[in-house]
This record gives sequence, structure tokens and C-alpha cells, in this order.
Amino acid sequence: MTYQNLLMEIENKIAVITINRPDVRNALDNETVTEIRACLKSLETDPDIMAVIFTGAGEKAFIAGADIRGVQQKTFLDGLVSDMQALYTELENLGKPTIAAVNGFALGGGCELAMACDIRIASEKAKFGLPELNLAILPGAGGTQRMTRLVGKGKTKELIFTGDIIRADEAEKIGLANKVVPADQLLAASMEMAEKMITKGPLALRLAKMAINASSETDIHTGLLIEKLAQSILYTTEDKHEGTSAFLEKREASFQGR
Repeated sequence: MTYQNLLMEIENKIAVITINRPDVRNALDNETVTEIRACLKSLETDPDIMAVIFTGAGEKAFIAGADIRGVQQKTFLDGLVSDMQALYTELENLGKPTIAAVNGFALGGGCELAMACDIRIASEKAKFGLPELNLAILPGAGGTQRMTRLVGKGKTKELIFTGDIIRADEAEKIGLANKVVPADQLLAASMEMAEKMITKGPLALRLAKMAINASSETDIHTGLLIEKLAQSILYTTEDKHEGTSAFLEKREASFQGR
């Protein structure tokens, strides 16, 4: 597909998606949200793509939030529909591992997109924040929910209520970022992690992600049941036989996703 506001490169079965609106610090307008949703749909069903990395064009911003002019026109019904919240739910549930390579400002909807990814690797120049209350709105694309699950209720309230923007090292300290790397190593570090992930059994990756995501939505007993059922499915796969055989035979496994 051809996109107006996205760039996509594919290397070693890893798709690198770049939000390409550097003149407005990669702010998300309706067209960009629509394009990302279409892109995710195509990636979900593409057997040649095994992991996805998101980043932003330029050196200043990952995504500096939603387009404010667009926000100014939002209505009650727009809030109920919430296309951006739907997008991030789709991103969170994508059946392949996702990494946010945060290269600059990740504010508002940009921070929310990063939190919907499985892993967040931040440049030392990155900054995170949910400053929506400055506009008399709240982080409505999952920010109040995902940040609470990542860093806890108290820190989430502090960051949302004050609108403070924090540096990458603070984000790593509180668990918002998984790791911080030098700016010139950001994409390489993200690719290295993605490459490590895609050597694993693809069905095991998918089901592990489902089990982990479900754990934040239910009690531990239900979560353990989901885990047990997922493991039972994996015990029946060709990949399980290949993985255990490769280990015993001291060779690299060749997984087929079956």
C-alpha cells in the first residue's frame, strides 16, 4: 500500500513504520490514524512480517500528540467513537511483537501509542508526557488505563494531573521505558531486540502476548487458566516438536508457525 503520512521499510521480516510528518512533529491527524489502522490490518495477515517497530521522522519527535486543530473540532460523539482509542487497542492486540523506538517527544497520543506497543526503547533525547489536562481534556486514547498498568496509580495521577514531561532516564526508572540508548543507536537497538524475538516460536510469541495482555484485565486464577489453555495448544504444534528436537540435537530450530 501507498501511504501519505507513513513510511514503511522491511528488513529481515521486521517492518519499521515511521510516522512521517516532521513539519508538525509527527502529530496525529485523522488521516494518519486511518493510515496506521490500515497498515496494522495488512501487517496482521502478512506471514512475511514477524515484528513491527514504530518510530518518528526527524530528530525532534516520536509523535508530539494529536493535531490540536483537529482536537478543537471534536464533539461529544467523536469522544464516544474514539478512533484513536480503537487504533491503540488494535495495536496492543496485534498478533506480533511491537516496539516503539522513541526518538524524541512522545506526548499525548504519541505517549499513548508507545504504551500500546509491547516494548518501549527510548533515545536518551526522548521525553514522555500526557499533557492533555492543559487543554481541559484527558488522555482519551488509553492513557489513563495503560499508564496506570505500567507505572502504578500514584505516578499516573501525578503525571496526568500536572502534565509534567519527563526525560528518558526518568521514564526508564518508573517503568514507562524498557531501556534507554544513545540516540544514534536507537534503531539498531530496536532491530536487535526485534531480531531476538523473531527467532522464537511465532505461535508461542502470539499466545504469550495474549496471556500477558489478559493478565491485566482479570484475576490471577482466570489468568492462570488462560495460560494453561495457551500452553495446551502449544503442546500440540509442530513448532513445539521442532523446538525440543533442536534443543536435544544441539542445533538451531527452524520454526514454521504450525
